[in-house]
Amino acid sequence: MLNSPKVPQKRTILRWAGTLLTLALLAYLFTRQGWGDILAAIAQISWLDLLLALLLTLFSRLAVAGRWYALLSIPEMKVSYKKTVQLTFAGLFASNFLPTTVGGDVVRLAGAVQLNLDGPISAASLVVDRLIGLLGMALAVPLGARPLWGWLILDQGWKDAFQTSLSVVGLAGLWGRAKDLLNRLFDAFGLWKRHPAALLLALAMTGLHMLFLYTTIALLLSALHDPISLALIAGLWSFVYLITLLPISINGYGVQEIAVTLIYTHVGGISLQSGLTIALLIRTLQMLASLPGAVFVPAIMAAREKKEPDVEN
Repeated sequence: MLNSPKVPQKRTILRWAGTLLTLALLAYLFTRQGWGDILAAIAQISWLDLLLALLLTLFSRLAVAGRWYALLSIPEMKVSYKKTVQLTFAGLFASNFLPTTVGGDVVRLAGAVQLNLDGPISAASLVVDRLIGLLGMALAVPLGARPLWGWLILDQGWKDAFQTSLSVVGLAGLWGRAKDLLNRLFDAFGLWKRHPAALLLALAMTGLHMLFLYTTIALLLSALHDPISLALIAGLWSFVYLITLLPISINGYGVQEIAVTLIYTHVGGISLQSGLTIALLIRTLQMLASLPGAVFVPAIMAAREKKEPDVEN
């Protein structure tokens, strides 16, 4: 007789609750600004700029695929960049459109196993892939550290509001998340210690991904006539990214948008209208850029289900 997975179910319920709460807070911000103003702001952006922003987002996704490919290019694993791109986009699509049933890393791992790649090494590569991405973002934090610190120290009202929002949706989980990441770091890097070139190439791909992302934001802010420096964009987004690591919502829905709006508005100095517009557009662009993965997900999941044992018998 199988025991019910009460802990995973509880975490899922908490994440759904966190998602709904943060989306409600985000809806409040949109209501405060007014949808008419948001649509008017989007209308300022030309179709050419929107197309360029989408292309930059696609390039950033290809760089993310390149990061994983760099980790899979070690002698123990052999896979083509094309296949890595397909699995990466499948994972991105799953993360954006199938958040309640399957995660993007599960799809990528299932696809890797179907390619007859070593299962444990593939799983470890996904952990290292995440950690390399985290390291890249962490390296950009100092670019926004000074204005962020000034905001936290001087703007007491917004600091309290921001901390309250996070505590409501589970700030207490941050320390546990950090310890989990550290444990996974020491466990996963064993194999790649013998292949430092792969790690350096993966970090370079992360830098390329970040450059495309920050350039996208800079392009959109310029089109909104609310520009800030690329360095500040990088520093502030890296802090936003660290906040979205809190396991309090599904795929960071709501959390990312609130963090982008508050931080870019009160630290970057852009208007609330521009902050909400950027938050909405970045999420939309990332979802659109993941759509090619819809071609690959069905076959991967069908093959995965065939391999799973019938737990009811």
